[in-house]
Amino acid sequence: MHELSATELLVRYRERSLSPVEVTQAVIARIERWEPRLHALYHFDPEAALVQARASEQRWQRGEALALDGVPLTLKENIATAGCPMPLGTAALADAAPATEDAPPAARLREAGAVLLGKTTMPDYGMLSSGVSSLHPTTGNPWDTRLNPGGSSAGAAAAAAAGYGPLHLGTDIGGSVRLPASWCGIFTLKPSLGRIPIQPPYAGRVAGPMTRTVADAALMMGPLSQPDWRDGMSLPADPMAWQAPPLQVRGLRLGLLMDAGWGLDVDPEVAAAIEAAARTLEQAGAIVEPVAPFSSRAMIDGLDRFWRMRSWLDMQALTPERRERVLPYIRAWVATAERTTAAELFQGYSQMAAFRDAALRACQPFDFLLSPVAPCVAFEAERASPLDDPARPFEHIAFTVPFNFSEQPAASIPCGTNRAGLPIGLQIVGRRHDDLGVLRLAAAFEPLREPMPPWPAP
Repeated sequence: MHELSATELLVRYRERSLSPVEVTQAVIARIERWEPRLHALYHFDPEAALVQARASEQRWQRGEALALDGVPLTLKENIATAGCPMPLGTAALADAAPATEDAPPAARLREAGAVLLGKTTMPDYGMLSSGVSSLHPTTGNPWDTRLNPGGSSAGAAAAAAAGYGPLHLGTDIGGSVRLPASWCGIFTLKPSLGRIPIQPPYAGRVAGPMTRTVADAALMMGPLSQPDWRDGMSLPADPMAWQAPPLQVRGLRLGLLMDAGWGLDVDPEVAAAIEAAARTLEQAGAIVEPVAPFSSRAMIDGLDRFWRMRSWLDMQALTPERRERVLPYIRAWVATAERTTAAELFQGYSQMAAFRDAALRACQPFDFLLSPVAPCVAFEAERASPLDDPARPFEHIAFTVPFNFSEQPAASIPCGTNRAGLPIGLQIVGRRHDDLGVLRLAAAFEPLREPMPPWPAP
């Protein structure tokens, strides 16, 4: 039962061939087998989940089922849920007080009847593409627990790949749902900025569904995209047909970006998988054209300086004792911010607009853009990043970060594996606000790709 998608579960509930209680019990059993090795969950509450499942079962029996009624769900640690502390993955905040209310994404998914199993792990302050944390045990990748799931939505991606139920929600400000999705072999959508109301809102920051199938992500988008006044950057409500059929590929004009312009070189096996995916879409009738690099070293170096200052200020607000509890890699990364000048800080802030303008200009001639999600496959679990070097922390996000600041929707969908069987993700980028188009193209690609290997087992 833990292998069933959300769309399949809702059909089975409607037919009365399965109940939310049975499914929740099965998923809890799956978690209990995996979790001692995987460490994907921060706040696992099976008793509360079973209470929710029994209430869902009664709604189904009364004919009052909600949109996601009885479907198991996890939420990333930094998505507030009433009564649960939110330490943001860092030992510096290990004694954080419980949240007083649900953040918008949590509220919408609860209102839709999903069964919250618990919260998923993240690295300190969400500042790493890694499952390394000063608070939690290191999160592993289900395909090989010696390897990293990516981050900062580390536990969410690992939980999805391991079968901790079908629905998971992460957040992304530079690649934090797409990178772990690529390295764990799952699907995710980083929506347009403001499509899913979030709290606190911030430039480039979004919440995104993380699932095994495109259809399940589309299912989540209905409730998640409902308005919430607490996000002053949210988009107006738009009653999209999130379950629309796959897009007609024939005639689409697709750009193919294989060189980001900076960062790590693309691994040859990753490049081969992305190029094969592009050929698959070309054979289905799309027109695929190369795209030249459009972002630069100056852009990421400036953004790096801005992010370091933001995090340095967070650290300065801590007592010296608490500061020492933050992951050493993070402390080393922010240390240089103390010497940043006002001019350098403003120049760094300005790179968000530089990324935006360059990305929009490069994508304008195309219906969609294709690229690798990451230049490499999953790396060693204990590393904070592929290079594990706080002086060069962002060399792996060159394909993802531009689209946070251009506010464009971007998905990661598995498109192959390397010789060792590790997943590789294809990024599909749409025009601003065309979230539905990205989902529909991903749904069209899903049955065309080469068969993916069976999901990993504990």
